[in-house]
Amino acid sequence: MKKLLLVLLLVVVAVIAWGVFRRTTPPSVTFARVKRETLVSTLPTNGKAEPFEWQPVRSETEGLVSRLNVAEGQAVTKGAVMAVLSDPAKQADVDTAQAKLSEAEANLASLEAGPKPAELTEIDNAAARASLDLQAADRELATSQRLAEKQAATTAEVTAARDKVNQIKALIAGLDKRRRDATPQTDIAAARARVEDARVALKLAQQQAAQGEIHAPLSGVVYGLAVRPGAYLNPGDLVANVGELDRLRVRVYVDEPELGRIALGQPVTITWQGLPDKQWNGTVERKPSDIEALGSRQVGQVICVIENPGHLLIPGTNVDATIRTAVVENALTIPKEAVRHDPGGDYVFVLKGDTFERCGVKAGASSITRLQILTGLSEGDAVAMPSDVALKPGMKITPAIEAR
Repeated sequence: MKKLLLVLLLVVVAVIAWGVFRRTTPPSVTFARVKRETLVSTLPTNGKAEPFEWQPVRSETEGLVSRLNVAEGQAVTKGAVMAVLSDPAKQADVDTAQAKLSEAEANLASLEAGPKPAELTEIDNAAARASLDLQAADRELATSQRLAEKQAATTAEVTAARDKVNQIKALIAGLDKRRRDATPQTDIAAARARVEDARVALKLAQQQAAQGEIHAPLSGVVYGLAVRPGAYLNPGDLVANVGELDRLRVRVYVDEPELGRIALGQPVTITWQGLPDKQWNGTVERKPSDIEALGSRQVGQVICVIENPGHLLIPGTNVDATIRTAVVENALTIPKEAVRHDPGGDYVFVLKGDTFERCGVKAGASSITRLQILTGLSEGDAVAMPSDVALKPGMKITPAIEAR
């Protein structure tokens, strides 16, 4: 029992002695040396990539996408047909105009050649056949009209049947003219005028039909493809975007207080989480013209241009950006976290033997971890790093110098 009490007494004495020793030992504080080095000042932020040059491709007419010739990421040349919209009525107009032109040209050729005795029998036979064809075409037209009234045939079918009747009638009229012994020059002039009118009509019909073709406005890469075959488009609907991806513009969002550090031509490095092992390099092309809200931030859009070999960086991606704002040779630097702030300004605690004192400083350029000191410190000074101990100038400490 006595031995147990003795052990307990020794433990109590040891605890008391340790507490007294701890209270009398100055607290340990870490210090970092002020040193000279080349300081690369950078400004890390974020941004969004977009093509250097791009244009949206929109439909000029309405219709169904009957053919889609491009895919996401595909390269196209200026003027290439990206998609075709189908419109049966416009194609029927082209066919009709082509038929009328052929008819007019044939009639003109017949008039200019004039009838020959050897051709009279052929003309008569052709006229007879045309007459029979006209009877058949009249019956087809009547049938189409009856079916259309019962909604069993389309308007286009009726129109085609009527055009066929008209064509045959025109053919018969042409045969009659050829049957004449002499062809007046006035008829030839009129026939030539009809040929020219038919050519104009065909060109107009072809132009209207060509509006169903959607062409690339510039050479580049397709992205943001918004349609698929069978989709119905109205005039103005977006088909896709075409952009030049060899170079990209990046809209870099810089917080308002940092905008004074930005200058044209400064180097910028872009990284993307989608390809963490890659980086893209470029320069600042344009400074912001206004300030805008971005969430809780007030930022200016700094436009940077970067090279994009292999088109690995995709337009619209959110990226990280680092702008190199300055390079200071032989700069006097300390760790950023050594600087403290109060209403009196920036200051540090400088080691003086086994204590320290407050020293006001003026800061210059900075990197991610280091800060240039313009006034207040000298090379070799030791400044206090953040500590769990509440530091007060003049208090005794046990300094520990960092090896960096």
